[in-house]
Amino acid sequence: MVPRPIGWISSLSSDGIANLAPYSFFNAVSGVPPFVMFSSAGRKDSQTNIEATGEFVVNMAVADLKDAMNRSSASFAPGVDEFARAGLEKAPCHNISAPRVAASPVALECVLNSIVPLTARDGTKARSEVIFGEVVGIHISDAVIVDGMLDITRIRPLSRLGYMDYAIIDEVFPIARPTETD
Repeated sequence: MVPRPIGWISSLSSDGIANLAPYSFFNAVSGVPPFVMFSSAGRKDSQTNIEATGEFVVNMAVADLKDAMNRSSASFAPGVDEFARAGLEKAPCHNISAPRVAASPVALECVLNSIVPLTARDGTKARSEVIFGEVVGIHISDAVIVDGMLDITRIRPLSRLGYMDYAIIDEVFPIARPTETD
């Protein structure tokens, strides 16, 4: 499945240590109320933190932050602050305690809704679990708003293509939906 948006998930451990990791198995799953989901192959610090605190932030991974996003993908030991390792400044959220990436133009504050384990038809438990969060706050930089709307070409979000390949969204075009009379 390509391209896949990247949910750059920040969370806090129960000891208050910040964690940051990118997930390309990520997407929005509901608009009203807004929900997002992500999963990873294998249990990581993000899931442990979210289970402990019940909250997380989805930061938009963008072209200007691709190197920092990549640095934050390393397998650090629990207790390592990936913000510091990636050279990123934290910004506070309004509704939750987890920090967001200050330089990211869009961030979604989320509270844990549910975690769904995946099981194959034969009963084998998958390595992945899906984490669902309800969006309870949104941060959008004024620099990416044009005429009251998000300008994706200013945001330039990253997407994962598979292997070690990524793409930058920098071209947008409209397609009108057909009507019943078309």
